[in-house]
Amino acid sequence: MSGHSKWATIKHKKAALDSKRGKVFTRLIKEIMIAARNGGDPDSNARLRTAITAAKAVSMPAENIKRAVMRGTGELEGGQIDEILFEGYGPGGAAVLVNVATDNRNRTVSEIRHMFSKNGGNMGEVGSVAWMFERKSQIFVDGANATEDQLMAIVLDAGGDDIRDHDGTWEILSAPEAHEALVQALEKAKIPTESAEIAMVPKNTIKLEGKTAQAMLKLYDLFEEHDDVQSVYGNYEVDEDVEALA
Repeated sequence: MSGHSKWATIKHKKAALDSKRGKVFTRLIKEIMIAARNGGDPDSNARLRTAITAAKAVSMPAENIKRAVMRGTGELEGGQIDEILFEGYGPGGAAVLVNVATDNRNRTVSEIRHMFSKNGGNMGEVGSVAWMFERKSQIFVDGANATEDQLMAIVLDAGGDDIRDHDGTWEILSAPEAHEALVQALEKAKIPTESAEIAMVPKNTIKLEGKTAQAMLKLYDLFEEHDDVQSVYGNYEVDEDVEALA
């Protein structure tokens, strides 16, 4: 549910987020509800199918998943949620995307704008930074669980695009349409994933250092802690020693 290119940062943030099990459930339930607006049958709704797979991966009870689908389709009340993508700049000019799911648009817009402005950034107009990112399937695999040759064979067979090495962790990038096939192929090969999602991946990154990097990581944390935020993506990298101080 995050988007730095530096794996040390991704891993740290995801570990912190995953420890908050209730919050993970809330985010996944919202995603299922939003996805189910386009149909409650996961066989014909790829986004819903992906959301349900992610929910099952964190052991969400089947009844919770069913209720979320029914709220999304309108069979149960409580499905009025707006999905909004905020764009802006953080400290050091880093481009930031903040994806939210909210039942109170005005409140959330005000709060996200305040976070940007009070922490060295500013919220931009629609389209101001989104062009710096690409929507892709992004999967991370611990290097201890697979060799490059193993992954390359699986990725090519399943329609993947690229493999990148991040200090012992593999990042697999592909078109969104190939996401499910890749996840299933890795499962079949009994290769566990650190994370697997449809993400906004930066086309290029900028390096942030010192206090600027710390300020950006603080802003990132504030966004991640907000109840309505589903995911945060940035086009910046930081060194591990800076990350350790965050």
